Amino acid sequence: MPPTLVVQAPGRVNLIGEHTDYNDGFVLPCAIDFRTVVALRPRQDDAVEVIAFEQDKETDSFSITGEIARTGTHGWQDYVRGAFEILRQRGYPLRGVQLAITGNVPQGAGLSSSASLLVAIITACKISADFEGLDPKQVAVAARAVETDYVGIKCGIMDQMISACGEDGHALLIDCRSLDIQPVALHSDLAVLIVHSGVKRGLVESEYNKRREECERAASFLGVKALRDADMTMLTAVQGELDDVAWRRARHIITENRRVLDAVSVLGSGDTPTVRALLRASHASMRDDFEITTPKIDELVDIVQDAIGDAGGARMTGGGFGGCIVAVLRRDALPRALKAIRMRYKTPDGTPALCFACTPSAGAGSVR
Repeated sequence: MPPTLVVQAPGRVNLIGEHTDYNDGFVLPCAIDFRTVVALRPRQDDAVEVIAFEQDKETDSFSITGEIARTGTHGWQDYVRGAFEILRQRGYPLRGVQLAITGNVPQGAGLSSSASLLVAIITACKISADFEGLDPKQVAVAARAVETDYVGIKCGIMDQMISACGEDGHALLIDCRSLDIQPVALHSDLAVLIVHSGVKRGLVESEYNKRREECERAASFLGVKALRDADMTMLTAVQGELDDVAWRRARHIITENRRVLDAVSVLGSGDTPTVRALLRASHASMRDDFEITTPKIDELVDIVQDAIGDAGGARMTGGGFGGCIVAVLRRDALPRALKAIRMRYKTPDGTPALCFACTPSAGAGSVR
C-alpha cells in the first residue's frame, strides 16, 4: 500500500554568521539540495511505526495515547519520538501513522541532518492532520524545542528555521531574536561549494556549551541582554577588565554580526572581492577569537582561497572542530577550486575530500 503523503525538508549551509544565533544575532544560511524525505501512511489506531532506511533499516514503534518516553540513546529514534511528544504537549491532534525515512543529507558534517529530520516529520504531521496555526516558523520553533527540551541538545534556531522557511535561489537573513526573516537573492553568477574536511567533529557539545557560557559571561559584564546588543566601543572600554577569553569571544560575535549584515547586499550584487574579504575575516575570527577551527580546516580554507583569489571567499561553516567549509564563488571559478582540492588536500585518513556544489533551495513541503 503506497504512502498518502511524501514530505521533504532540506539540510543547510550557513554562508556567514557563526555562533551568533544563540547570542540573539543574525545569520545568513541557505537551504541546500540535500534533504530528508519522509513518507507517511495513516493507521487506524494510536501507534506510530517508523523505519529509517539510512540507519540500516532500523525500526521503532510507540503509542501516542500518553507521554512519549525517550529511548535514552540520543539516536534518531528520540528525534522522531520527540517530534510527536512536542506536538502532543502543544495540543495538536495526533494520529497513528507509519513513517518511512530516507535522505541524503551527509550526517556528522555540520549540514543539519537532525534539523532536517525534525522539520520533515513535523511538516508531515502538520499536512496529514491539517494542523491549524502551525506555519513554517512555528514548525521551526517546535523542531528546536525537540532538540532542546526532549533530546537535550543546546542549539539556536537557525538550522530549523532555514529548513522550514528556505526559498529557492535565496539565502535567508534571520534575526534570531525576533525571528524576522528576509530572503536574500544570490547573484546568478555565484555558486555555493561545500567541502567536507574529513575531520570528525569532536568536542562539539562540550565546547559549544563552553562558548555559550563565555558569551553569556561577556554579555553580563557589559550589562546587556545578549551580545547582539553590544558594540566594539562598549567592548573596547572594558578591555583589561573583562577576562581575555570572554573578551575575544565577544569580539567575534560583535564583528560577525556586522559581517552578516554587510554580506546581504554583497551577495546580491556579486561583488566577489568583498565576499572574499567578509568570509576571510569571518574565518580568521573563528580561528583566533572563538577558537573553533582545526589545522586541517584552516589548511582547506587556505587551499580554496588561494585557488579562487578574488573570485570569492571561503570559511569554516557549522559549530566547529571539524566538519565542512563553505565557499561562495563565481561559477567560472568552481573548476579551479575543485582541482586545487583534488591536487593539494587529503583528509586525515588520506582520502579525497567530498565536495558538494549546491543550489540554494526551497524549504520543507510536500513532494506528492
